[in-house]
Amino acid sequence: MRIVLDTNVLVAALLNARGTPASILNAILDEQFVLLVDDRILSEYRDVLQRRKFGFPKETVTALLDFLRHRSEYVVAGPTAAAMTDPNDLPFYEVADAGDADYLVTGNVKHFPREDRVLLPKDFVEALRDEL
Repeated sequence: MRIVLDTNVLVAALLNARGTPASILNAILDEQFVLLVDDRILSEYRDVLQRRKFGFPKETVTALLDFLRHRSEYVVAGPTAAAMTDPNDLPFYEVADAGDADYLVTGNVKHFPREDRVLLPKDFVEALRDEL
């Protein structure tokens, strides 16, 4: 299964190790999914995870980013004609499109076009249960 993970889900996973976003991140770390990225996404992950306000340990962030950089599938994404309410979310949608992602998992579904593959973390986990 090929997924794109919005930064807000990654942050939520690190803030609460017992939450649904953390279970998704753990599945990525266990390589149960193929995470699709490009340089813009990895740059945003780095910039956001290093923000002082979160206080994530530097070693944790470095290890996670190294894993994602080496174990994700890089996608060359072209521009999309989709109307986006938040231009910062455009890279995630473009990578999902170009990489033929099964799902784009985000905490802000309202920022993306209405599509069955754009899901909240809880809906993504539920969809996985339905597929099993």
